[in-house]
Amino acid sequence: MARRRRTPPRPAAPAARPRRAEGLIAVAVACGTWIVFLPALRGAFLSWDDHANFVTNRAWRGLGAAQLGWIFTNFHMGHWIPVTWLSFSVDYLVWGMQPSGYHLTNVLLHAANAGLACIVTARLMEAGGVDGTARLVGAAFAALAFALHPLRVESVAWVTERRDVLSTFFFLLAFLAYLRVVRRAPAWRHRAYWLALGSFVLALGSKSITVTLPVILIIADIYPLRRWTGAWRTRLAEKAPFFALSLLAGVVSMIAVREGGSASTLADLGIGGRLAITAYSLVFYPWKSILPVRLSPLYELPVGLDPLAPVYVASAVGLVALSGAALALRRRAPWLLAAWAAYLVMALPISGLVQNGPQIAADRYTYLPCLPLAMIAGLGVAWLARWPWVLAAPAAALAALALLTVTQIGIWRDTRALWTHALAVAPSAIAYSSMGVVLDEDGEPQAAVAHFKDALRINPRLAHAQNNWGIALARQGQWQEALAHYEEALRLNPAYTEARLNLAVALDRLGRSEEAQREVARARAPRP
Repeated sequence: MARRRRTPPRPAAPAARPRRAEGLIAVAVACGTWIVFLPALRGAFLSWDDHANFVTNRAWRGLGAAQLGWIFTNFHMGHWIPVTWLSFSVDYLVWGMQPSGYHLTNVLLHAANAGLACIVTARLMEAGGVDGTARLVGAAFAALAFALHPLRVESVAWVTERRDVLSTFFFLLAFLAYLRVVRRAPAWRHRAYWLALGSFVLALGSKSITVTLPVILIIADIYPLRRWTGAWRTRLAEKAPFFALSLLAGVVSMIAVREGGSASTLADLGIGGRLAITAYSLVFYPWKSILPVRLSPLYELPVGLDPLAPVYVASAVGLVALSGAALALRRRAPWLLAAWAAYLVMALPISGLVQNGPQIAADRYTYLPCLPLAMIAGLGVAWLARWPWVLAAPAAALAALALLTVTQIGIWRDTRALWTHALAVAPSAIAYSSMGVVLDEDGEPQAAVAHFKDALRINPRLAHAQNNWGIALARQGQWQEALAHYEEALRLNPAYTEARLNLAVALDRLGRSEEAQREVARARAPRP
């Protein structure tokens, strides 16, 4: 009787064990991030946009036909972010108006982003030739350096900035799905390609900064994936749907910004001013990444900006020097040029080239663009991993970042703490005016008026300060004096609807009802 041959066991895929370790480390990174950001759950809704978005605005509360119609068609405060609004609506159904629930969602998304960043970094290091324990250690450090950095606090602890953490989640998911199809031809026959495209659509619906993904994919193709040479037409064809979606989202975003009325025109700043702001912000973010001290919720755009001021000239020189160094080292350190190029591509949409708002820079703008800079640090730690005793220094750096982050979270616990800190580290007209509102609402009208005066001393054209000065006077029954400040606010900004309605109230209290009705009609008239 012939002996039956035993089928040898099928060997496990070579990548199975590294992938399992990769996943476990990513979970550990996410859990560590979650623990550090837990204090954010004690935060309140802030008068810094949270009230306008959630407290006084009821249009988003629920998932009925009316709410969904508003979510997909509104350009509230200059943004079109239907996916982000959908997430808020779900939060409302679960938590009502309890701010801790909204903070919980932000923290969970940030922790998930930390885990995804760890996996993405590990896969890119693997493609670049870094393997073994060094790859895992380097990826973990990069993800934690990104996630535990105090620059992330603004995007996580401020409910309004859900769009940062949500858009980055889908951006990283799209990138990770793309990494699964890069060895397949044609890529669009693989379901992961469609997962990448679908995730990209959700990212664009969360925040328009993710329009840069197609260019980031091209950079990754060149290095570390090395799949661009000799097949650039095929690679471009792969990305054509991504570019088409980016173009569409860019157009919608421009319409939203114009509707919001916060975009600066070329005449406002001039070409020189825009270039100066761009150079300043592109250098500011890496500098703050290295030395994250004196962080503020607002770095206000200076009144009468001089593009040839030393700080802007030095920023331009620094930007050219950093870019030149990355280019010069492209053969010895191609990863440096790839990461720097990715940073510049992602940071350009929120630099001075498209100036939107009163800030020259903002901590929240670092959330996605500075991830490549953290990857550079992770590569350095991967190189040091050959000497385990040296890793004590990176571990200490992460502990210091975590401590700074916990302290920074405390600054965002309520509106008064936020503007008290802002005035201590970066005094500005808007910070004085916003603190004046807090003081007035807390029953300190004299202190409030003093802050409005300080705001107008810095920026005499700040209509916000004039309007709120008028409110402070109106609270005390000084309607005639309040009227003058409302009129001045409207002289500075004729489209200031709140000031016009306040003016109508003052006119009515002074017995000038016909004039009050005319002002109400003008406030309700559609803007051209």
